[in-house]
Amino acid sequence: MNKNLPAIATLAFLVLFTGLTLWLDRVVQPAGPKLDGSTRHEPDYIVENFNAIKLDLTGQPHFTLAAVKMTHFPDDLTTALERPHFIGFNQKSAPFHMYAQRGTLTEDGDHAYFRDQVRVVREAYAKASELTLNTTYLHIIPEESFAETDKPVVIQDAHTHITAVGLKLNKDKHEFKLLSRVKARYAPPPR
Repeated sequence: MNKNLPAIATLAFLVLFTGLTLWLDRVVQPAGPKLDGSTRHEPDYIVENFNAIKLDLTGQPHFTLAAVKMTHFPDDLTTALERPHFIGFNQKSAPFHMYAQRGTLTEDGDHAYFRDQVRVVREAYAKASELTLNTTYLHIIPEESFAETDKPVVIQDAHTHITAVGLKLNKDKHEFKLLSRVKARYAPPPR
């Protein structure tokens, strides 16, 4: 039995070494594509004439989101919107309406991205006239009442016409910051 011990030990070592090599090869090789369909960017549900309302702590509408069509994708958990219409409410001023041809919501709904013919309208209130903003792209963070773009914007009200590239808008603070190439024209109201 002692005569075969070196041969058995060598054979055991080779089997162990081969197994370790195969295991190591599997660990370092990238995983192949899943064949269960989870990597395809295909919708798992579609809702037509979608409308949602989020209430604040007092039960009043905080914002609403509507779309002609909402499509959810399970691979990246995003939601595509066709012709979205977002309305943000604030008790101190008039509502803000945001329209676009297309939109995308992140998985948690904390971020919305509006694209193509984006139009923001603040309704007239008190002594303030209606205010409009037009651009091609707008990133919206509803919970922070914040919106931004790095694209050209046109802002108008009854007496002002502003063009710029880039914008940061804080609806709660009633302020916006224009980022570059700002041109403004003001026509005072007749007396």
